[in-house]
Amino acid sequence: MKYDLPIEVIRFKEIRESHNMTQQAFAEALGIKNSTADIERGKSKISGAVVAELLHQFGVNPLWLFGKSHRKTIELTVNTAPKVVTVDSTNEDNIVLVNVKAAAGYPHNIQDVDWYEELPAFQLPLNEYRNATYRGFQVQGDSMLPSLYPGEWVMGRAVESLSMLDNHSICVIVLQDSVLVKKVQKHPENDRLSLISLNKEYPPITVNANEIQEIWKVNSKISMEIDQEPGNASLEQIHQAISEIKKDLEDLKK
Repeated sequence: MKYDLPIEVIRFKEIRESHNMTQQAFAEALGIKNSTADIERGKSKISGAVVAELLHQFGVNPLWLFGKSHRKTIELTVNTAPKVVTVDSTNEDNIVLVNVKAAAGYPHNIQDVDWYEELPAFQLPLNEYRNATYRGFQVQGDSMLPSLYPGEWVMGRAVESLSMLDNHSICVIVLQDSVLVKKVQKHPENDRLSLISLNKEYPPITVNANEIQEIWKVNSKISMEIDQEPGNASLEQIHQAISEIKKDLEDLKK
């Protein structure tokens, strides 16, 4: 005999599918034994503990879940401020430098004061770096070409929460297991971020707000490479582009 499922069951399944999770994986995330199959069949009720986990992990509005609101998600305050700040002998904030090797351990040592003491730190006597906390990160990989090259350093200003983050800015995002330099795009409810590479070969990454440990808004970079003939390089690129267009036109005529 067919019967209509309660709206909370339908929306529960919708949440799972929107995150591309299996019933077993979703159950593990929510602390449910076995899988979510019984809930999705309407055989088991959604407990208060599960509702709390849906809110905490996915920002799901409990009122929306039970059909009492059209607002699917609500913003939970996610603290993305620095977990540790080091200072110099005059009690001024240091600019700690995190190279590629250190970045691999950064997420796991993010609250270890002793670990920060092993990293190089310095001060910049410029007005742009006063009255805020900054950190330097070394760029790894080519996902941010042509603006940022591997081995360059970006200087980031601490961002305390998603609500204070400027949309479409380039930031250092510290996740639970990685450190990424990306252009950010906020979602309407501030519950997720899309991390966008400038290099079109890399697809965007979407992360939930609660996966983010720290955010540093990039305002400058340090590069060791100087293009001696930038005009010639640009001209060469133009000639290459024209050659490719001509080749494409010739292929179309065949």
